[in-house]
Amino acid sequence: MAASDVSGSTTAAAPIPSDALIIIAVRTTVLFPDVIIPISINRAKSIAAAQQAVREQRQIGILLQRDPEADDPGPDGLYRVGTVANIVRYITGADDTHHLVCQGVQRMRVLDYLPGTPFLAARVLQIPEPTTTSPEIEARFLNLQRQALEAAQLLPQTPPELIAALQSATSPATLADLATSYMDIKPPEKQDILETIDLAARMDKVSRHLAERIEVLRLSQEIGQKTKAVFDERQREAILREQMATIQRQLGEGDGKAAEVAELTKAIAEAKMPSEAESQAQKELRRYERMPEAAAESGMVRSYLDWLIDLPWSLPEEKPIDIAEARKILDQDHYGLEKIKSRIIEYLAVRKLAPGGKAPILCFLGPPGVGKTSLGQSIARAMSRPFVRVSLGGVHDEAEIRGHRRTYIGALPGNIIQAIKKAGARNCVMMLDEIDKMGRGIQGDPSAAMLEVLDPEQNGTFRDNYLGVPFDLSRVVFIATANMLDGVPGPLLDRMELISLPGYTEDEKLEIAKRYLVRRQLEANGIKAEQVELDPDALRLIIKSYTREAGVRNLEREIGKVLRNVAVQIAEGSTSHVTITPKDIVSLLGQPRFENEIAMRTSIPGVATGLAWTPVGGDILFIEASRTPGRGALMITGQLGDVMRESVQAALTLVKSRATQLGIDPGVFEKSDIHVHVPAGATPKDGPSAGVAMFTALTSLLTDRTVRSDTAMTGEISLRGLVLPVGGIKEKVVAAAAAGLTRVMLPARNKRDYDDIPAGARAKLEFIWLERVDEAIAAALEAAKTTPAAAE
Repeated sequence: MAASDVSGSTTAAAPIPSDALIIIAVRTTVLFPDVIIPISINRAKSIAAAQQAVREQRQIGILLQRDPEADDPGPDGLYRVGTVANIVRYITGADDTHHLVCQGVQRMRVLDYLPGTPFLAARVLQIPEPTTTSPEIEARFLNLQRQALEAAQLLPQTPPELIAALQSATSPATLADLATSYMDIKPPEKQDILETIDLAARMDKVSRHLAERIEVLRLSQEIGQKTKAVFDERQREAILREQMATIQRQLGEGDGKAAEVAELTKAIAEAKMPSEAESQAQKELRRYERMPEAAAESGMVRSYLDWLIDLPWSLPEEKPIDIAEARKILDQDHYGLEKIKSRIIEYLAVRKLAPGGKAPILCFLGPPGVGKTSLGQSIARAMSRPFVRVSLGGVHDEAEIRGHRRTYIGALPGNIIQAIKKAGARNCVMMLDEIDKMGRGIQGDPSAAMLEVLDPEQNGTFRDNYLGVPFDLSRVVFIATANMLDGVPGPLLDRMELISLPGYTEDEKLEIAKRYLVRRQLEANGIKAEQVELDPDALRLIIKSYTREAGVRNLEREIGKVLRNVAVQIAEGSTSHVTITPKDIVSLLGQPRFENEIAMRTSIPGVATGLAWTPVGGDILFIEASRTPGRGALMITGQLGDVMRESVQAALTLVKSRATQLGIDPGVFEKSDIHVHVPAGATPKDGPSAGVAMFTALTSLLTDRTVRSDTAMTGEISLRGLVLPVGGIKEKVVAAAAAGLTRVMLPARNKRDYDDIPAGARAKLEFIWLERVDEAIAAALEAAKTTPAAAE
């Protein structure tokens, strides 16, 4: 249905002479004689003309506009030949639209237009249809009828009434006009047929147009059959795309990819890739241009091009590093850790002075919850660079680092390239979290793939298997984190500079809780600072009796539990301000989970207090020795590892070798069985650092002298009686101070670790530095009360 309008404003209708016709112009519709079609009108002149024609029961003239976009066509804007029509029905829609149902009567030619009418009116010459018949006309008629029926049958969902009308047509002129009216050709072509009065010429034109349309319809049907044989119903979208592409190729048009290829070409140019990457991108783009859209590989190539385009190949402008601001950010985000902050400031200073230099790869080593990841975020803030985190815990496939080759379905770049894309900058700060938790599986060793990533000499040409071209990682600031070094291969460890983050002391935890944790939990639980007051003594009680860790994660959880209880009271309206004291902690958190291990010490001989390092900080360790009548057997219990078992055997051998010097009857070893036990048997224990404590416990047992209850010790021993250095001194000393001890005995060669011990712990303890085990016996054992008894 085509819209029709006539320009101008509506005025009072003037009488129209009986020999004139009211003219209604249409934009895209050509009406033929004996054809009924609907016409929509919406301009004032058209509506006025139609209404007057209906009132006076007059015929109207339908003329086609030369320019369908013209809103006010005059006589020169209309074709001269049109159709006289009867208005079968005038319809006014609910949305104030006007529609005419018109039936064509006869061709007419406009002679002249009447002046002074509110709408177009004209005197016309009606053109009668030729009635001549001849064998040529009859032949044309039969051919035209055959063509019209064939075209109607090729059309999808053709109305049966149309086929019946074509079959029942007896007049050549009527058949030609009917076929043209329903034919899918342009309005000017239909107008040309309307203006063709000669019947033979008119039928020839209609026949030519029908032949073209039949060819297109046949080809479309053939394409549909071919594509249906290639694809099934599950690929309906692919069928439609293939049909469209095939039709376009048959018509000599483009394959529909021109705009997409142009867009990709522009994006590749704007990506500023290195020459090798750009050459690869152009090569893949040419392949993609030649591929049909339904090809399975088309999506893979397009995905690859998108990855190449989206990666940040060019180096953004780097902001200068402000050392003072960096120091301020580190102090704001972290309490304590002075040596760590100092090393980070040194690192940033070097990056500021030599931005193009090969910076070392930092590895933060420490127990969980001490702030390794947040330190990386602070470094990113200080450098004004985006921060991205790559979790390596549980990674056991080399392809997760280097990516999958593009020959695999669903292939993707590795985690490193994905993180670069996520950060959107080639100079981001990338945190490689839990690098010690990488595994090794049948798919390869991911830690071996990390060797190239973390080598400043090689990562400038890092090659991801998916990309297949080098990507420069030299400007990425890599920061790794690890809890323990046991799981990190030596070559990978050699590429990183270790920065150790020891556990926090009780005082440091208290300050961290007051400065950061309480505030964070207040915000998380929707409580305002003025609504709750948390006593520092209550915080200290939570630290000592409800948590045992090197970091502060569990401490924050316990603080959250306390504040959630407060949130319930405030939400119920029972109170508006709550003060939490140590007395309230037991009712809120239950009975203390940890007790002071000093209560386990006794004054009987054979018990020594050792110091141990654990992944969650230092701890005290009790070594218990007992002897019973027997044949010289040694029994070891407490789930001890091989190294610790060997320490017990070495300690016993050392005691035997010094029996006379220590005042022990050598015969006691042959007549007694010795049992060494380390309590907390459910906890695995290993390491050589309990050698001094074991030697002291055995000497205490066999000399019947008790070990001083205020003293703890650590150190490895040799069979020559030397005390050898051990690790974890800071954590062990802090644990001793927290347990209420006043003396610690340490290897003399560990004096280098004295400066790392917090000042608060140093002030509480007396330090005894041991060179030989004899010094340990002299300092740890009480004076003998009786003569050592021989074994019975």
